[in-house]
Amino acid sequence: MRSTRNLPDLLNELELTGRSRSHVIDAADIGCTLHRDAMSAFLVMREAAKGAGLDLRVASSFRDFDRQLAIWNGKFRGERPMLDRAGNALDVASLSPEGRVEAILIWSALPGASRHHWGTDFDVFDAAALPERSRLQLVPGEYASDGPFAPLTSWLDAHMHRFGFFRPYVGPNDGGSPRGVSPEPWHLSFAPLATRCSNQLTPQVLYRAIESSSIDGREIVLARIEDLYERFVADVAPASTASLAVELGDYRRMV
Repeated sequence: MRSTRNLPDLLNELELTGRSRSHVIDAADIGCTLHRDAMSAFLVMREAAKGAGLDLRVASSFRDFDRQLAIWNGKFRGERPMLDRAGNALDVASLSPEGRVEAILIWSALPGASRHHWGTDFDVFDAAALPERSRLQLVPGEYASDGPFAPLTSWLDAHMHRFGFFRPYVGPNDGGSPRGVSPEPWHLSFAPLATRCSNQLTPQVLYRAIESSSIDGREIVLARIEDLYERFVADVAPASTASLAVELGDYRRMV
């Protein structure tokens, strides 16, 4: 596996924490915004998936700091639903401020810490398999062996790595940690870029981004930044050797 520790930074601090979008491009026809290398790899993978009868679509791609902040504050204030690890609704009013921080992080990243800021990560589904008149939920059951996206899960298991992608959020039985982010089988990450961005995003960088923000629970977050970073930012599944073997720019000439 290639080391990325000593390679030059790809993103500046504003890009890394979602406070700038100068590193991403748009593909308006499929509603997707990604770093150009992640975009190229995804478009080639999308074409390959068509041969298996899959219509790969992106439910969420680049997300900036302000958008992540709105999600966070909406949950902290009880204006958005908040779920436990089993997917059950929580009564936000019954939670302490510290409890709200913990509960939000099960499913949503800290503003400044979302992998979606990097333009390397996105949530994928198979539009061809979405049941008629059904709304995409992005819950693990949709991607399970008896769910509508089971063929997508199997195809990704077999092929995503050769395009440079892996799943950073897996369950404890697959090498993930039950103390961090809950499993997200729909979340893909472009390893050649994301691994380097992960190395760049330190607790100190995250602290600086949050310190000047209007995030609810800011004092709690800043006081616990090292612990929250270790549990909910750094504690992800490693990229596979195959996904890391893809070189930046490999797929640009193909799209």
